[in-house]
Amino acid sequence: RGYLGSIVCREPEGLFLRSLVFLLLAGPPARGQLRYAVPEELEHGAFVANLGEDLGLDVSTLSARRFRIVSRAGARQHLEVNLENGILFVNERIDREEVCEGGGTCLLHLQLLVESPLELYRVEVEVLDINDHAPTFPWQEYVLEVAESAVLGARFPLESAQDPDVGTNSVHTYRLSPNGFFSLEVQTRSDASKFAELVLERALDREQQRVHRVLLTALDGGVPERSGTAHILVTVLDANDNVPAFDQPSYGVSLPEDAPAGTLVIQLNATDLDEGPNGEIEYSFSGHAPPRVRELFHVEPRSGQVLLKGRLDYERASLHELYVQAKDRGPSAVAVHCRVLVHLLDVNDNAPEVTLTSVSTPVLEDAPPGTVIAVISVQDRDSGDNGRVSCEVGPNVPFELRSSFRNYYTLVTTQALDRELVPEYNVSITARDMGSPALVTRSTLTIPVSDVNDNAPRFLQPSYSVYVMENNAPGASICSVSALDPDCQQNAYLSYSIADGHIHGMPVGTYVSINSDSGHMYALRSLDYEQIRSFQIQVQAQDAGFPPLSANVTVHIFVLDQNDNAPVIVSPLVAPDTGELRTLRSFLEQDASRQQLVVQVRDGGQPALSATVSLLLSVVETMPQTLSDFSEFSLPPEVSSSSPLTLYLLVSLGSISFTFLLAILILTAIRCRGERPSPDGLKTSNLTVCLGPESAQSDFMFLKPCSPPRNNEKDPGKRSRPEQHLQLPDGSNYRGSAGLG
Repeated sequence: RGYLGSIVCREPEGLFLRSLVFLLLAGPPARGQLRYAVPEELEHGAFVANLGEDLGLDVSTLSARRFRIVSRAGARQHLEVNLENGILFVNERIDREEVCEGGGTCLLHLQLLVESPLELYRVEVEVLDINDHAPTFPWQEYVLEVAESAVLGARFPLESAQDPDVGTNSVHTYRLSPNGFFSLEVQTRSDASKFAELVLERALDREQQRVHRVLLTALDGGVPERSGTAHILVTVLDANDNVPAFDQPSYGVSLPEDAPAGTLVIQLNATDLDEGPNGEIEYSFSGHAPPRVRELFHVEPRSGQVLLKGRLDYERASLHELYVQAKDRGPSAVAVHCRVLVHLLDVNDNAPEVTLTSVSTPVLEDAPPGTVIAVISVQDRDSGDNGRVSCEVGPNVPFELRSSFRNYYTLVTTQALDRELVPEYNVSITARDMGSPALVTRSTLTIPVSDVNDNAPRFLQPSYSVYVMENNAPGASICSVSALDPDCQQNAYLSYSIADGHIHGMPVGTYVSINSDSGHMYALRSLDYEQIRSFQIQVQAQDAGFPPLSANVTVHIFVLDQNDNAPVIVSPLVAPDTGELRTLRSFLEQDASRQQLVVQVRDGGQPALSATVSLLLSVVETMPQTLSDFSEFSLPPEVSSSSPLTLYLLVSLGSISFTFLLAILILTAIRCRGERPSPDGLKTSNLTVCLGPESAQSDFMFLKPCSPPRNNEKDPGKRSRPEQHLQLPDGSNYRGSAGLG
C-alpha cells in the first residue's frame, strides 16, 4: 500500500501546467479495490496506471482470460485497458465539468473482470480538476446606487463571478481598483464560495461627485492564476430620511425536495418609516445571487414572498443560499439585504438503479455450482435509509446473489443445470430501498443454457423386426431405423452405421447397407428363403458431440417364402396325400395289359406351380425276367415337354383310353387260350409296374425290375384275388389291393 506519483506536464496557451497523478491501493492485490487519480483534459492514450502490475496478474494471459472493463450499457468509455501490457489509459478526453456537474469529488467507477478463474475488481478513478476556466461576471458593468447619507462602514453586496472549476481553481478572491471612497471585503458562503461586498470608507457628497467608477477583479486560486473583471458604476443619490430594514439579517427554512412549483418558501418582511412612495418597499434578488438560485426561486416584488419556481433535487444540492434585497420606491432609494438559507429535506424520490452486466452467457449446463453468471451493480441517489438498497432474485431458480462490494453483487449458480429440462432462465432481480414508502426496481436477466454432450442417442424401439419377401431386387429399401438425441445442434446430429459381423460366413456389409443420415436400410442382394430364412444385424447411432456418444439396436430380418419353386417328384408312386398308387378294381380279361398314367403334383402357392410324371403299367400273369419293351408307348412331344396343362391332359386322356382298350383286348385273348390251374388250385395274376424309356426325360428315378411271384399261399377251393406287387426304389415290394388310386 502507498502512493505512486508521476508528473504530467502540459503547456496550453503558453502556460505550464503540472498535475500529480496519485495511486492509492485500498485493498489486497487479488479481488481488491483500487483507486487512482487522473487530471482532466488528458489526450487519448495518456497513461493512468499499470493494472496488470498493481493486481499481480500475468500480463501474457490477460487476453486469454478476457481481461476487460465492464461498464453500463450506453455509457461513454473514458478509460480502456491495453491487453498487451495491462496499462490503463485514457480512451477519450475527460472534461470534469461535463462528467460531474457538482462541485464535489468526481469519480469514475470501473469494474474489472478477468476470467478463468473469474475475479472481480472495483476501481475508482478520481478526475482531478485543472484550472481550465477563468472567472466570469454575468455583466461587464454594474450600476450601484448609494445615498449620499450612507454612513461610513455601510456594506453593499456586489455581483459574484462564476467559475465552473472547483476547489482552489474556482473563485478564490476579489480585488478592487484603488479609490478614495470604497474598500472591498470578501465573504464566504456556506458552500465555500466567495462573494464581495463594497464598504463605504469616506462620506459621499453628491454636489462634489455624483458618479464613482471602480474596477472589480475576480481571481481563482489555480496555477497559473486566471481572472475576470467587471466595471462598477456607483451613483450618489440625494439623501433619503429612512431606509428599509428586515426583521432579521438571516433566515433559515426547510423544504422537501419534492415540493411543487409555486410553493411558498418564506414570507420576508422589511419596514420603512417613510410615507408615500418613500415608504413603499420592493423586493428582489441582490446582484450576487447565483444563477442557479434565480432558476429555482422567485421573489414577489411587492409582497416579499419567496416562491419555488423550479424543481429541487436534494442529490444535486442539499442547501441553497438566497440573497434578497429590499428598497423603497423613493428617488434616492437605498437597498438593504438579507440572507435566506433553504435546507432541502431528502425524500425517497429515486428508485434503485440496477445495472446488469453479463459475464458468462450462455452458461454451460455442466457448470459447477458457484459459477459466476453476471455482475450486478445497484445504486440509489437518495441518502440515508432512502439510499440503502437490498437486492434479491426471484424464487425457484438455481441462482443466488452474493455481495462482492458495497452495492455490487455477483449472480452465481446454486446447483447443476440441465438444458434438456430448462433451456433458458429469465431471472428476475428485485432491488428495494429502505425508504418509506419503499421504492422497487425489477430487472430481468435472460440466461440461456448452453448444451453439452451429456445424452446418448436413444432408438425409438428396443429392437426391430423386419420381414422381407425373398427374390427382392438388390438395392431395395427394407426398413428404416430412427433414434433421438435430446441434446441440440452438433451434439444431436446422428449418423447411423452397421456393426461388423458375418452372415453364413459372409460379411454383413455384403447383405445390407444403411444411409448414415436417414437410417434407411437397403438389401444389397436378392435373398433366397430356401438358403437363409432369418438373420440379425447390429445398427449403431452415434452423435457428433465431443466425445461422441452412441447406442446400438438389434434388427431382426426375416425372409418370407415366395412360390418360386415347382414341386419335384422324387418317387412316381404318389397319392394325393400319401404318395401311394392303388388300383380301383380288379383287372379283367378285357383290360389292356399295358396302361399309361400321367400324375400331376400341384402346390398351394400363389400362383400355383406343378410338376407331372408319366407311368406305364404292364399287366402280366407272371413276373418276366426282363422288362417289356415300352417303345411303342412313346410319349408325344407334348407330354415330355413342358406344354400347357390343358393340352397335356387331353393327350394323356387319349393315350390312357387307347391303352385301356388295348389291355382289355390282350387280357381277353389270354383268357381265351385257357387258364391252367396252379398247383395249389389258386390262379394268381402278377402286376408289374415299370417305367418306360420316356421317363428318362423327367427327373425321377427308374424302378428296379419286379421280383418273381411267390406262390406259397394256399387256399383250396377258392380262386385267389389278384394281388399286385410294386417294387419300391429301395428294393422292397409293395403288396396292394387290386385297384388304382
